[in-house]
Amino acid sequence: MNIQLSNHFTYRKLLRFTLPSIIMMIITSIYGVVDGLFVSNLVGSNAFAAVNLIIPFVMIFGTVGFMLGTGGSALVAKTLGEGDTIKANQIFSMLIYFLIAIGVIFSILGIVFLKPIAILLGATPELLGDCVSYGTVLLLALTAFMLQTTFQTFFVVAAKPNMGLTISIASGLTNIVLDFLFILVFRWGVVGAAAATGLSQVVGGIIPFIYFLRKNDSVLKLMRPIWNGKALLISCTNGSSEMITNLSISLVCMIYNFQLMKLVGVNGVAAFGIIMYVSFIFLGVFIGYSFGSAPIISYHFGAENHIELKNIFKKSLVIIEASSLILTLIAEILAMPLAKIFVGYDAELLAITSYALRLFSLSFLFSGVNIFASAFFTALNNGVVSAFISFLRALVFQVIMILWLPVFFGVNGIWLAVVVAELLTLVISIMLFVVKKKQYHYL
Repeated sequence: MNIQLSNHFTYRKLLRFTLPSIIMMIITSIYGVVDGLFVSNLVGSNAFAAVNLIIPFVMIFGTVGFMLGTGGSALVAKTLGEGDTIKANQIFSMLIYFLIAIGVIFSILGIVFLKPIAILLGATPELLGDCVSYGTVLLLALTAFMLQTTFQTFFVVAAKPNMGLTISIASGLTNIVLDFLFILVFRWGVVGAAAATGLSQVVGGIIPFIYFLRKNDSVLKLMRPIWNGKALLISCTNGSSEMITNLSISLVCMIYNFQLMKLVGVNGVAAFGIIMYVSFIFLGVFIGYSFGSAPIISYHFGAENHIELKNIFKKSLVIIEASSLILTLIAEILAMPLAKIFVGYDAELLAITSYALRLFSLSFLFSGVNIFASAFFTALNNGVVSAFISFLRALVFQVIMILWLPVFFGVNGIWLAVVVAELLTLVISIMLFVVKKKQYHYL
């Protein structure tokens, strides 16, 4: 079945169209999981803690890829909905080449400041070497990573979600095979883990670039770039919520690690790293669905098809709410087995991780609607509302709870911080859905 953005979407058709994006996000999340599995089990808990200390810093630079991918795809899809294919491709091309230039600059800056940043984040002399080694290799592949995250959303706009999925699978398999080779066979430690991830990102970023550069049968093609400052500003504004979300995740992870080093020590940082790996896979379902449905929303918004916009909105909420219940239940049941995969060799760390994961996973009850709400307003080209939701959810509420709850509940307060933050954000998301319904006609 060839599904186009202009179609009427039933539940079955909506799920089929968004499923490649969901799987693609899950596979992308597995990159870090595979690294964590190999590093934790074959290199050691100290190396694992070092990797988790430095990853947030590297990911800060990668947020630009999320911003231009989500914000740019919303603008391009809206432009296609208005019937201007040439302009849509001009914007698409300009954004991709701009991203490449920014990626190179960020790589250089990141490598220059990597060591002092690692020390600032709390890296001890035992962890510093691994932090710098792992971070340097990932920063060398930063441009490819930014392209990979950007092309994930543009494949959906191009009505080629299955191709995007295929490339993500190839990238994921590259990561797994190279992790096995570099860490288990060659014994390269954290450098091997970083090299495997970096090369997999090259696969995920360069192959799509070549596809859109060459003649293809999709609606999107890379052309000679024409500078369009207005389109860049709109794309950055539209995608600011996704940038804020990912930037906030990195900053919040740093605060989590800082608090855990004080209350628990290295084991706390290692446990939190495992929780992040697991939660990214679960949240990948919500993020993938939101990314996959966003171009549909943008297209019908541009075409002023209010009936289909209402249809997509209502069906999406049903899908998200059902998924939230199912994923929370799965996470609670599998908390111990999932923790054992990473740290089965350490009874104390296993107990800390499985208990913390059960508390943390309660946040899945609320996070799905919040993620969709932010992506929904991005798709409607309202980056301000989208960014407001993301800012509260990913930064403000979490930082307050991370610093405040441990005063009363100790380390349990850290694990429950995200649960309270998501619940507070859910209230805001529902209020904004109600306030904005007359403006966009989705209810």
